[in-house]
Amino acid sequence: MNRGYAIGGIAPVALMAALTAAGAFIKIPLPYIPITLQIPFVCLAGLLLGPWRGATSQVVYLVTGLIGFPVFAKGGGPQYVLEPSFGYLLGFIPAAFVAGLITQKSRTYGRCALGVLAALLVDYIVGVPYLAAVMAFILASPMELQSALKIGLLPLPKDLVVGLATAYLGFRMARALEPVLRPDVGR
Repeated sequence: MNRGYAIGGIAPVALMAALTAAGAFIKIPLPYIPITLQIPFVCLAGLLLGPWRGATSQVVYLVTGLIGFPVFAKGGGPQYVLEPSFGYLLGFIPAAFVAGLITQKSRTYGRCALGVLAALLVDYIVGVPYLAAVMAFILASPMELQSALKIGLLPLPKDLVVGLATAYLGFRMARALEPVLRPDVGR
């Protein structure tokens, strides 16, 4: 087996899935949407692995949780799709993809910051409507759009601050790891 493929193939994808799971356990428990440190790892997955492998790492994370491993902030199993916060977890897949897509050809700090901010936007675009839908149709507790936005956007200030630090970390790590993780991308 080609050593470059082995190092740049499955192991980084599994590592980013595991780090996303670890981020679920660093949390501030709040009703409906706990504040966790998962999104930095989601963004790093895209920044470091590129769009497809970054998104794949989040698919691995989701499948691992849905088959029953307790890797989500409140556990795991197929019933987790009924949690109000599950939409954010679904949003991790396109968020990692977008972060990787934006930084695919260039890895300046500005580009990494743009990738992280776009990933946050994508995650919230998926997560907030899912929250409102679960509240209305599953928990039979419909809420107005303003209330859904208020609850759904509660982690946003933390995500913006941590996101800029994540962009810097991703920028620095990408420069050091690029020959190993993404030999096809120029600096």
